[in-house]
Amino acid sequence: MKIIRYLVTLFALIAALGVRRWRRRSRSHDGTTARVPRAPRRGIVTGDIALVMSRELRERVRSRFYLVGTVVILLVVAAAIIIPVVKHSSAPHVRIGVVDTLSPGARATISSAALTSGASVSFVTESSVAQSAAAMAAGKIDFAIVSGTEIIVNTLYSPSDLSTTAIAVRTVATRLGDQRALSAAHLSAQQAAALASAGPLSIVALHHGTTKGVNATSLIGVILIFIMLSQYNTWILVGVMEEKSSRVIEVLLSTVRPIRLLTGKVLGIGLAALMQASLIVAFALVLSKIVGSTVLHGTGPLEIASTLVWLVLGYSLYSWVYAAAGSMAERQDQVQSLALPLSLPLIVGYVVALTGASAATPSLLVKIFAYIPLTAPFAMTVLVGFGAVAWWQFAASVLITLASTFAVARLATRIYRRAILRTGSRVRFKDFRTSK
Repeated sequence: MKIIRYLVTLFALIAALGVRRWRRRSRSHDGTTARVPRAPRRGIVTGDIALVMSRELRERVRSRFYLVGTVVILLVVAAAIIIPVVKHSSAPHVRIGVVDTLSPGARATISSAALTSGASVSFVTESSVAQSAAAMAAGKIDFAIVSGTEIIVNTLYSPSDLSTTAIAVRTVATRLGDQRALSAAHLSAQQAAALASAGPLSIVALHHGTTKGVNATSLIGVILIFIMLSQYNTWILVGVMEEKSSRVIEVLLSTVRPIRLLTGKVLGIGLAALMQASLIVAFALVLSKIVGSTVLHGTGPLEIASTLVWLVLGYSLYSWVYAAAGSMAERQDQVQSLALPLSLPLIVGYVVALTGASAATPSLLVKIFAYIPLTAPFAMTVLVGFGAVAWWQFAASVLITLASTFAVARLATRIYRRAILRTGSRVRFKDFRTSK
């Protein structure tokens, strides 16, 4: 009996709901009541944050500054990769005048000496010393050899002169002097050949080094991180200030919560930065592979992944700080006064990282900065380039930065929520002590 009662009650509820729905439909067809559509539910990822993020991404990607800046950076990267290849492929040429005779052995010695200096050699026969001097004055030859025993140059080269001709003159003089000394010693052909082919002694190290010089990829990564963080965090600072000064923020906050608005803005601009950085890295790797450049020689997935990881982490930390600072200003002069103190940690970390990268081993300051969240994006990238960091040290630095980012995001959101609608004067940090 209980089951029958439950079934009857269930059917009665279903019938009541059906009748109610039928009445609503009939009223809407009659025009007596207009049906109001239900607003779609908005989740955290697919709702307001996604709308704000897509808006910021479209504005940044379509802006002329973004497009022109990307093209300029790509051109600079292309020049840095292609120019060394072109200079290396077009080796300098040294023209040597020969007065009297020069043995084939001497010619071979001179050719090998010139190749040591990175130049190619051609011999020009001169009838006399006077003719060779005139040829040097006219730029037809670089220097002259007289009877294989004397070298004539137009002007005396100093020991500090590192030009191709100066290096070739010193190398040829040394080789011909050695050959002349061997001839004067009256050695046999086998003895002379053995002496000429003698190599240096082998060097045996008792202990293997634990560090290596930083590679070019890490240096480029540090520069890229600094440029990206400076550019895109400034966009956040100026963008928040402009929305506040133009009162656009009041319209946005009428439909979007402050935390979601700020999160969407940070994610949108950050995604634009990540897209630009990924394009630059991919372009550099592909172009260096095509032209056979050695600028990125030794670049591995670890260095590339480390650069991108610290670009994201650095942006995640600094973006909240810049957004909170932008909400406290409403004029351009106020933004300029905030930009310098905000960028000081970036500048300090960047300078220390570049200075440490120029040394043979990472300094103690670089190792300390690798665990300070504000400077870790630069210092840890340098340590990865040196190969002087273990996986757990890398992970510890990442966790410290993530924890700091979470704490800074909460504080920045509180400042943003309280300061974004305040107008008339610049909001100071001491104002938040009395605000409720």
